[in-house]
Amino acid sequence: MRRRDLFKAAGAVPFLFGPSAWAAISNEGTSRLIVILLRGAVDGLSVVIPYADGAYYRERQSIAIASPGKPDGALALDGHFGLHPALASLLPLWAERRLAFVHAAGSPDPTRSHFDAQLYVENGTPGEATTRDGWLNRLLLALPGPRGATDAIGVGPTVPRILAGKAPVATLPLGPNGTQPLPIDQPQIASAFDRLYSGNDDLARSYREGRTARAQLIGALSKERIIADNGAPPPTGFPGQAARLAQLIRRHPAVRVAAIGLGGWDTHINQGNYKGQLADHLRPLGEGLAALARGSGDAWRDTVVIILSEFGRTFRENGNRGTDHGHGNVIWVLGGSITGGRIYGDWPGLAPAQLYQRRDLAVMTDFRSVLATVLERHMRLGDRQLEAVLPGAPPATKDLAQVIPG
Repeated sequence: MRRRDLFKAAGAVPFLFGPSAWAAISNEGTSRLIVILLRGAVDGLSVVIPYADGAYYRERQSIAIASPGKPDGALALDGHFGLHPALASLLPLWAERRLAFVHAAGSPDPTRSHFDAQLYVENGTPGEATTRDGWLNRLLLALPGPRGATDAIGVGPTVPRILAGKAPVATLPLGPNGTQPLPIDQPQIASAFDRLYSGNDDLARSYREGRTARAQLIGALSKERIIADNGAPPPTGFPGQAARLAQLIRRHPAVRVAAIGLGGWDTHINQGNYKGQLADHLRPLGEGLAALARGSGDAWRDTVVIILSEFGRTFRENGNRGTDHGHGNVIWVLGGSITGGRIYGDWPGLAPAQLYQRRDLAVMTDFRSVLATVLERHMRLGDRQLEAVLPGAPPATKDLAQVIPG
């Protein structure tokens, strides 16, 4: 059988030979970082609502979230900000000080293009489209010790740009069929592949290491499924993905970083307020994050989750009861080692003169400052390593340094 025919029969070559081939499993590590990308630009002013600012209600007649205490109102976080009611499942994490937000944050680049803005968030070099690798992959190269493909997990069918680069990365679907056998798991096909890649060249070694890594990851998930699910089908959507990811990192502590992309946040039309399109997306996101925290067990103490979107949305609602491409947004930070229960960052206000181009929430905190804080204080990178991962990033402020105790 020709190699091309084997690839076709296996139906799993991207899984084993992606842009970065699988490699041997690494030593266990403690500090862990999960990045969730909300693709499409979530409306941060509806996630963390500045209910004390009167301009918010004047300019958002149909999509504003009522202030805390009113029917279907925001969930009070402090005297100025409230949380979207669809995210009620996250209130325990806020009360435990394991959830924080950095408001008026984002990229310094002014683009309103989804493609370009997502690229800059993932490559970590705003305005520089020629950067070919992702900052999470550069982080893997900066971490000490030997590295293997199971150090990094891209949740989904392909490696996202944020994980693209020289370091090996695994892709793993975590939906209901995530641990179902692939054609290459069939003995005859596996045996043919094993014979084809029995040599000592780089590709053959990557193949064998990939087979080992897949077996270990799938084994970790399958064993836990028997214990926790008790034969019931897993939940659908992100709550199910998050629960499975929690099982994986609890049973397989070699995982150091993971990246997940979630779409559907481009709410130009009929965005809704306490209910509707945006609320229907936020609810499973919040439930999934709560499931991730609960299901990670002791591993949660060493885990930080960062949630980013490429940019925010316009302050004023448009004629279609939605919002258009904006600038400033809110960054979410949660985990067992953070100091939460606070809104971080400088709040510029929503008066016309305070808006970016008189239409958007201004960016007061560069998203790379938030990342640098987490990488320095949680992943323990030094100055030289930080520069390699996030070249030219502004330093963290004293305020941001409090997110993660030193």
